[in-house]
This record gives sequence, C-alpha cells and structure tokens, in this order.
Amino acid sequence: MSSFFDLEFQNNNIDAKIAAGLERLSNAFRVMLWEQAKEHTLSPIQIQILIFLKYHDQKFLTVSYLAKEMNVTKPTISDAVKALDQKSLIKKSNDLEDTRSYSIQLTSSGKKMVEKTESYGLPLQQLISKMKGSNKEVVWEMVSSLIHELNKSNIISVQRTCFNCSFYKGGTANRCTLLDLPLKPLDIRIDCPEFIAL
Repeated sequence: MSSFFDLEFQNNNIDAKIAAGLERLSNAFRVMLWEQAKEHTLSPIQIQILIFLKYHDQKFLTVSYLAKEMNVTKPTISDAVKALDQKSLIKKSNDLEDTRSYSIQLTSSGKKMVEKTESYGLPLQQLISKMKGSNKEVVWEMVSSLIHELNKSNIISVQRTCFNCSFYKGGTANRCTLLDLPLKPLDIRIDCPEFIAL
C-alpha cells in the first residue's frame, strides 16, 4: 500500500486524504499543547498528566496506569511526576498495602495550573462548534469508530469507551445496560466514568 505522504497517491485516494488530514490535526494539537507548555515552563506530558489527574477517579492516578493511558513508559511518567512534585503541582500518597506504589493528587497550585492550561485545544473546539449538527454527527461517528479500531489493533492501549465496556450491548440496537438506554452514535463515550472493562 502506498504512503499517504506520497502526494500523487494522496490527492487521488480518499482514504489517504483522510489519514493525511488526521495527521495534520494531530500536529495542530501538538503545536497548541507545546505553546501552553512553553508559556508555563512545563513539558506537554506534564500538562497532560495534570489535566488527567483533575478529571479522573483516584484508582487511575498511579504511574503504571498513567503510562498505559498515555502510551509511554513508566520511567517517562515517573520523570514527569518527579518534576511536577518538585514544582509542588502534585502530591504523592503511598499505598498502604504496597510501599513501592503511590497514587498522585493535584495540589491547590496544580489545580490552578490546570485552569491555566486545559484550554489548549479550545481553538479547535470553537471551530467545531461552527459546523452543522449533521456534519458533527458524521465526524463523531468516524472518530469514535477509529478510536475503537485503533484500540482493537493495540495501537492505543487504554480506552474507556462504550465499545469496550461490560455494560455495552451491540448488535442491531446498541444499548447501555447500566443506564438502560439505547445508544445512538452521539451517545457513544470515549471516556466514561462508569466504564467497567469487558
């Protein structure tokens, strides 16, 4: 199969165009994240960790889980956590059962830093808000499906999506058995707080 970077192939193949477009969007997110990182003398992964800590349950706030979530090594997360600890943006709580393990929480300074940095993707969100509703639905269905397929292919390791949840019932009518509701494409979540793995 030809590379989507090959312009002759890309310009004559819709699959290649879409893949190239998604690659450009990922670059845009990286640029916006780097701008925030430079402004606040943090690394991009440190910002991502802080934001994750704010919005996720305590059971996910360990070095091991963060490494899986962010698709990086434990030493990479450990280095970022150490730097955040030195900047007093996080605090560690030792696990009483396993002294080698600890969970991580935001300090008050860390919470303030999240407020300053979590809007890095807002320019893209604002552009999306101007799209027609029907176009948004098509894009969302494609994005949620791609995330699920990337997870099935082990390219993205952790996903708390409806498709991977024990409460999800697929088939002719998708359904969440926890909420006892049918799931339309717009109802699919990619990060569900009630998620329980299959």
